[in-house]
Amino acid sequence: MRAITFYEYGPPSILKLEERSEPTPGPGQVRINVRACAMNAADWHLLRADPFLVRLVLGLSRPKYNVLGCDLSGVVDAVGAGVTRLKVGDEVMGELGSSGWGAFAERVCAPENVLALKPSNITFEEAAAAPLAGVTALQALRRDGRLKPGEHVLVNGASGGVGTFAVQLARALGARVTAVCSTRNVELAHSLGAEHVIDYTKTNFTEGAERYDLILAANGYHPIRHYKRALAPGGRYVMTGGAGKQMAGAIFLGPFASLGNDKRFGYVTMKSNLEDLEFLRDRLADGSVRSVIDRSYPLEKVPEALAYLEDGHAHGKVAIQVS
Repeated sequence: MRAITFYEYGPPSILKLEERSEPTPGPGQVRINVRACAMNAADWHLLRADPFLVRLVLGLSRPKYNVLGCDLSGVVDAVGAGVTRLKVGDEVMGELGSSGWGAFAERVCAPENVLALKPSNITFEEAAAAPLAGVTALQALRRDGRLKPGEHVLVNGASGGVGTFAVQLARALGARVTAVCSTRNVELAHSLGAEHVIDYTKTNFTEGAERYDLILAANGYHPIRHYKRALAPGGRYVMTGGAGKQMAGAIFLGPFASLGNDKRFGYVTMKSNLEDLEFLRDRLADGSVRSVIDRSYPLEKVPEALAYLEDGHAHGKVAIQVS
């Protein structure tokens, strides 16, 4: 089978298309004939070992995983011992962040409990684009953000992978949504269900009079003190992505900013959860949520696709056609 491999940390240009042996599913695993996969910022962070702390998880000098790729969709073509929920021929979608990565390949094995059945009315690319970004957005809103129906949510970075799902899921959960994005993405944000859209090239929302019950920073380029003044009493700030300085601020300064007042600040770490994945799957099936795909590339163009994603200009997700 073909796979995109890497054996050292570095830029996308070090990725290579390589022939590898097909994997065999172990106990509790299924093998997936991958039809499509999708890219996330996590892929280039792992590839470059940026931030350096990545090396403490993946290996100090060399990566212990040699095939990147978290999100995928495809067809089950083999099952291991003890598999009870899935069978050969099932169309599935899921994310492999907790099970060794490896989606940038024609076949991969994964635990059945990280996979959901794919809706029949969406494409494999649309299914592959959803798991990591969609579940991250869902957990940021429900678990960390404790979102209630009728509350006012601001999504900063509304045109990116997590942001496009956050706008739609917040609406599906009964919230009022304000989206923040660039001029070229204003129409997209409106089409996803945002009640108000702020063009950050013209307006700094942290300096406005509006106050928000929940701010989800899918691109957290403001310091915490600016977000704090934009929160309503009892408001919550959750960060899912952004530059290293802002990430460090959310992780290390967030707990201190939460002291002595009723506002809460934190960083979201997505945890694989089948119930959340199936909730997202059902929203994709009923049409209340859709995957926004910026571009699609064939498997052999993964280095080019990852370089495009790393440039930071993609709106929605970048998908990969595998077979």
